[in-house]
Amino acid sequence: MKLDMPRFEQARVLILGDVMLDRYWRGGASRISPEAPVPVVRVEEITDRPGGAGNVALNIAALGTSAVLCGFTGDDEMADSLQDMLEGAGVESAFTRVAACPTITKLRVISQHQQLLRLDFEQAEFSSQGQSLDQGLGARLQSCQALVLSDYAKGALTDPQPMIAAARAQGVPVLVDPKGSEFARYRGAALLTPNLQEFETVVGSCASEAELVARGQSLMVELDLGALLVTRGDQGMTLLRPGMEELHLPARAREVFDVTGAGDTVIGVVAAAVAAGADLPQAVTLANIAAGIVVGKLGTAAVSAPELRRAVQLEQGSERGVMSLEQLQVAVSDARSQGERVVFTNGCFDIIHAGHVGYLEQARACGDRLIVAVNSDASVRRLKGSGRPINPVERRMAVLAGMEAVDWVVSFADDTPLGLLQGLQPDLLVKGGDYESKEDIVGWDIVQGYGGEVRLLDRVDSLSTTAIVDRIQGQAGD
Repeated sequence: MKLDMPRFEQARVLILGDVMLDRYWRGGASRISPEAPVPVVRVEEITDRPGGAGNVALNIAALGTSAVLCGFTGDDEMADSLQDMLEGAGVESAFTRVAACPTITKLRVISQHQQLLRLDFEQAEFSSQGQSLDQGLGARLQSCQALVLSDYAKGALTDPQPMIAAARAQGVPVLVDPKGSEFARYRGAALLTPNLQEFETVVGSCASEAELVARGQSLMVELDLGALLVTRGDQGMTLLRPGMEELHLPARAREVFDVTGAGDTVIGVVAAAVAAGADLPQAVTLANIAAGIVVGKLGTAAVSAPELRRAVQLEQGSERGVMSLEQLQVAVSDARSQGERVVFTNGCFDIIHAGHVGYLEQARACGDRLIVAVNSDASVRRLKGSGRPINPVERRMAVLAGMEAVDWVVSFADDTPLGLLQGLQPDLLVKGGDYESKEDIVGWDIVQGYGGEVRLLDRVDSLSTTAIVDRIQGQAGD
């Protein structure tokens, strides 16, 4: 399957569900308490993050998608903290504050990347206070392309049917992360995303994938579901659609630190992708890759669009090589988001020789990513004469793209790369040592003007394409 990144920034998703605060106390544990056989944790760091439906909203917003979150909180300091954190991350928060109930808070005590204890602070369900999240839902749905119901069985979604009906009436797909064993409550949803344990609690134990598929198909018919996504931990995930072949996706995680919030990432990425126009198999595949990233992080976490894009590129082997200017701009932006230093050089590179190889290896050693910009054929003729280039630009770029030192290759039609330098703004511009000073390099003033660096590299003597061509022509005339 060819994966394309959806235009996440053009979409808007509404999230309804149980909002909670995830609090982490971290520190070293080097001794056992004399009072009881438990470790003593010396708390060195306290971290708060939105949890539950809040974490779903964070995952959606991290991709650049507009996220609107509706949920219940207490009228307390924890609710204030949640609202500040969410709005700081770009999530529009529309909380219904209930003074009679405290904001749900989960406190985790962690030492050396291991969770030692969890304490839950919560009281009566919010639904018992006569509150409902479907008030004003129709108006909110008008500007959204997907609705997520994030159910943690804390009272926000005791009766989701009016919400599903309102969304279906407006043609908005409803994606549900369920809780409990009463899946009939979610009848009519476009997608249900139970984990394997939740799924088997409802349909019974599945001894094989064939049995899982058969029972899943029956469940979709029974509940009028558009699709069913069963997340299966280290066995990956399975997408089922009525009357269509199942899609099994293997787990992507190389190293698992914490599965907390992985389900939030899955439904968040699926919802954002669907809202941005991706079909369901594409959206689920992106979510599977994102889940593999997030379980390698500690605690509830979100995956950014650059992180996801890079993982997709690695998956498809397309993170390097010949690129258009538009593709390269995205790649450079992703590299910067990862703190990588981008190096730029340019030239004709008509006949690749040992001097080029040594020079490009030097250039690559100056940073984390190397861009090689190549003159077009017409540009080379203007610079070198009617007999050049020997090799057309496509072949020159293909050879450069195959070199280990080179990350990205792009062509330019002008005589100079000034337009590329202005558009890409690399951290470092390098050229060979045949220049007397940095000020002789075309574009040095542009690079230094935006705070970049210009550097001259060592030259490999007696090696140049022109000298090689002259030598060949001289031998041909003998």
